[in-house]
Amino acid sequence: MHEESRGRLDAARWSPLESNGWYAARDATTALRDALISAGMERDFPYLRADLNAFGHGLVELGRVSPATAEHLAELLRLALASAAEPRLDTETDREPGE
Repeated sequence: MHEESRGRLDAARWSPLESNGWYAARDATTALRDALISAGMERDFPYLRADLNAFGHGLVELGRVSPATAEHLAELLRLALASAAEPRLDTETDREPGE
């Protein structure tokens, strides 16, 4: 081993656990997993996992899903977007007097 490379991290000793990308992917995957469980879709995404690419960028892999699962997910997204677009009453300022 060359003297100048001692003590530096090389490709043979690099670990994904030392990468911010890995933790970001893992946290995002966990959040998505929890939402899918809440929606009753935990069995519909068998390939869901956190990953890193060759550059150390975190990725969330959803994997292959059935057409029915894709349609169900699309409907959930449509409902969420429609709900976000609806005006909401402020519970303090927009209440009717006496409520």
